[in-house]
Amino acid sequence: MSTDTPPTRADDPHTLIRRRNYVVMLLVGAVLGLPVAVVAYGFLGVVGAVQDYLFTTLPGQLGFTEPPSWWSIPLLVLGGLGVAATIRRLPGTGGHKPAEGFKTGGPVRPADLPGIALAAFLTLALGVVLGPEAPLIAIGSGLGVLAMRLLDRGAPDMAVMVVSGAGSFAAIATLLGSPLSGAFLLMEAVGLGGAMLGVVLVPGLLAAAIGALVFVGLDQWSGLGTFSLGVADLPAAGSPTGVQFLWAIGIGLAAALLGAAITRASLHLQGVVERGPGLRTPLVGLAIGGLVLVFVETTGQGASWVLFSGQEQLGPLISGAGDWTVGALLLLLACKGLAYTLALSSFRGGPVFPAMFLGAAGGVVLSHLPGLPLVAAVGMGIGAMTVAMLGLPLVSVLLAALVLQADGLQLVPVIIVAVVTSWVVSARLRPDPDDDTEPQPEAPPDASGAHP
Repeated sequence: MSTDTPPTRADDPHTLIRRRNYVVMLLVGAVLGLPVAVVAYGFLGVVGAVQDYLFTTLPGQLGFTEPPSWWSIPLLVLGGLGVAATIRRLPGTGGHKPAEGFKTGGPVRPADLPGIALAAFLTLALGVVLGPEAPLIAIGSGLGVLAMRLLDRGAPDMAVMVVSGAGSFAAIATLLGSPLSGAFLLMEAVGLGGAMLGVVLVPGLLAAAIGALVFVGLDQWSGLGTFSLGVADLPAAGSPTGVQFLWAIGIGLAAALLGAAITRASLHLQGVVERGPGLRTPLVGLAIGGLVLVFVETTGQGASWVLFSGQEQLGPLISGAGDWTVGALLLLLACKGLAYTLALSSFRGGPVFPAMFLGAAGGVVLSHLPGLPLVAAVGMGIGAMTVAMLGLPLVSVLLAALVLQADGLQLVPVIIVAVVTSWVVSARLRPDPDDDTEPQPEAPPDASGAHP
């Protein structure tokens, strides 16, 4: 029997956990959770207040009984001008580019925080079709790095990474209303596994748990209230049927095709916009406003159905599904989908909630067909469309189940079938980031005249 034993590495997960500085990282994460949650909650609150003022209060102050159908156009153009200026003039290019998928990246430099926060604020407050999740993750990460650098400028990279992740956990948990939901999202997005998963996950969970006190309360303090994805008072879903399993495959295929079309178009447009962002980003805002105008004038519905991330509109869409005609729903899908594609190419925000909204709207449309109840159709649509855009199957199933609450538990089998189908097909359709289709210049000959 061999007596050889593997050497103990300084970065071995089990060794790290036993070290004193890991306890310090836990304490830093715990202390960090509360201020990060306050910042995240405040950011979301300010964005919501500004949206309400610009799209509801201000038109009334200017003498309109209700916002005119063109109202969003100047606001979106203004947002394009501001985001373009932020990307060009502030460090960090405003955060990650949403057309390139849902990415957590590495620790965010504190110097990049102002640009990330400002680009996200202008995007979200002025109605662009993106969500707050990616900027919140980046802001939480940057605050974690800042805290670690203030405590110890010479802190090792592992400590910075762990505390940065703890900040991201606390921020995203504020949005999703639960530390577990936030942990699930980041765990799959980062792609950690094995023993290292626990090393990073535990400080993040602790930070998110402490930060959750901001919105759930403590003792006699009731907290500020939670953000919830759940839709109340849905009709009973019942048990899945064989027909629903067949529908799950079809919905998964359709979502994968739509997701691939949105991804490819947004990536192409991103390249076009980046060649002249100062002029072209406002033009993208103008195009989004034009889609809103077409939808409002054609259907008589409000502009908010096409504007914004769709998080606030998701519940009213599902609970009020009977108030929509099929034609209006199809136009909503087209306008929201095109606006989402344009937003991904040029602005800064997250892709999650618009994808969920499109999946729900598609499910409402399909629920008019035989053998597909509304709640089942919506659940499969949300899961399939979310995984088509994010590439995260576990998170996609979780988000669909959270929206449907108790019904989601019964429908998990068919939701999983839809998600897996969409995920597999999307993987074949999604552009390969390593596939360089540009022709490479021919290498120059060496001294002998031969090519290397």
